[in-house]
Amino acid sequence: MIDLTAAEVADLTGGTLAAPHTTRVHGPTVVDSRKVSAGALFVALVGESSDGHDHAAGAVADGAALVLASRELDGLPCVVVDDVTRALGLVAAEHLRRLRASGPLQVAAVTGSVGKTTTKDLLGHVLSESGPTVMPRASFNNEIGLPLTVLEAGPETRYLVLEMGASAPGDLTYLTGIAPPDVSIVLAVGAAHLGGFGGLDGVARAKSEIVTGLRPEGVAVLNADDHRVVAMRDLAPSRVVTFGTVRDAGVRAHRVSVDRLGRVSCQVVVGERTADLSLRLVGEHHLTNALAALTAAVELGVDLDTAAALVSSVDAASPHRMAVTERPDGVTVIDDSYNANPDSMRAALKALAVVAGRDRRSVAVLGEMLELGPDSRDQHDEIGRLVVRLNIKLLVVVGAGASGLADGATQEGSWGEEVVEVEDVPAAERFLAEELRSGDVVLVKSSNGSGLWRLGDALTAVTS
Repeated sequence: MIDLTAAEVADLTGGTLAAPHTTRVHGPTVVDSRKVSAGALFVALVGESSDGHDHAAGAVADGAALVLASRELDGLPCVVVDDVTRALGLVAAEHLRRLRASGPLQVAAVTGSVGKTTTKDLLGHVLSESGPTVMPRASFNNEIGLPLTVLEAGPETRYLVLEMGASAPGDLTYLTGIAPPDVSIVLAVGAAHLGGFGGLDGVARAKSEIVTGLRPEGVAVLNADDHRVVAMRDLAPSRVVTFGTVRDAGVRAHRVSVDRLGRVSCQVVVGERTADLSLRLVGEHHLTNALAALTAAVELGVDLDTAAALVSSVDAASPHRMAVTERPDGVTVIDDSYNANPDSMRAALKALAVVAGRDRRSVAVLGEMLELGPDSRDQHDEIGRLVVRLNIKLLVVVGAGASGLADGATQEGSWGEEVVEVEDVPAAERFLAEELRSGDVVLVKSSNGSGLWRLGDALTAVTS
C-alpha cells in the first residue's frame, strides 16, 4: 500500500491536481471500483468494454481518497494525466524506490516464452518461508499488472517476486524501469508472440532486456540449456549464474528421472554441494522452472537444502496450468488451458503421453495458439504431426482457428476417428461427455483467448 499525498502523486506523474494538496492516499491501488477500500487510489483505466471514469464517483463514495484520471471529474478528488497507465508506472517506481531506501527489500523478476507463472509460484513459495513476500496474482505481468503488484508491497515486505511478459520490443525495458531487479531470471526463448517480434532472434533480444535492466550489482540467472538464453550472459552488468542439465551449468540437474505420473526427480549439484529434488508438478518441462526458482532462491540467501525441499513440496498453484484432477468416474484431466505456444504445447503433449503410458487412452483436446504471426498455420500443422508421433489416441480440435492441428495429424498418418473437429467449447463439452470413459487421460490446452479454459473448468467439475 502506498502512502502519498495528492500533491506528491501530481508531482510524480506530471499531472494536474484537482484535490486538496493534503489529501492522503494510504490504502490499496485498484483498477476495479468494486475493490476500493478506505484511502485507496483508484486508477481510471479505459478498456475495450468499460471506462473507469464512469465508476470514479462510486469509488470515491466507497472510500477512495484520490482518482488517477485522464480527464477532469467534476467534484471528485483527482490527478489528471495524459496517460493513466504510464502514471501508474511512475507511482509504482517511486513507491519501490522509497521501500528500498528504508528496508532490505529484494526484487526477483522472471521472464521467458514458457514457464513464467510456474516459476513465479515456486520462487514465491520458497521465499515466503524466509520473510514477507509479495508476488502477482494470476499473470499480472504487463504494464498494468506489474505496477499494481509493486504497489502491494509495504515496509514489512522482504521479497518482491515479479513476472515480466513481453509482446513487443521495449516492453521489458519499460517494466524493469519501474522495478529494476536484484535477480533477473530468463527461462527460455521460444515461439511465443512471434507476430510482435519477427522471429526467435527478435524474441531473444526482447527477453534480454530483463538482463540489461538489472540493478548494477544484480545477478542474472540464465538457462544454460537454451543457447539463446545463455548468450545473454554477455549483456549482464555484473554476475551471472546458470542452471540446467548441461555439464557446465552452475546449478546442474544430475541423474534426472521421470516417474509413471510424469513427475521429475533429480540430484541438484552446486559446486561441491548436492541436494535432492522430487517435484510434485506433472511434466518433465517443470524441471527448468524448478531449477530456475531454486537458483534464484539460493542467490537471495536461502539455503540449498531448504530451497530444494520447498520446491519439491509445491503443487500446481495457479489455475489451468498442468493442474491434474482425478475424477470420480476414473478419468484423469490435465488442465493446461491458461495459455499455449508451440513450445509449451510440445511439453504438455509429452506429459500426456507419459501419464497415459501404454495402458490408458490419451486424449488431447487442443485449441488455437494465438499471436504466432504469419507462421501460425505451419506451427499448428507441426503440433498436429507431433500428436501422431507421440501416439496420442484421440485428438479433439476445437475451433476453426486450430484447424491446422487436424491437417497436420491427418498428413502424418492419423485416420478414421482418431481426429475430431468441433466448432466451439460447448460442442467439445457435448462430444467429450459421450466419448470419455474410465481410464482416459485428457489434456486440455490452448491460448487463453481461445476460451478453452471454460472446458477445463467443466471437465474438472464432474462429480460422478
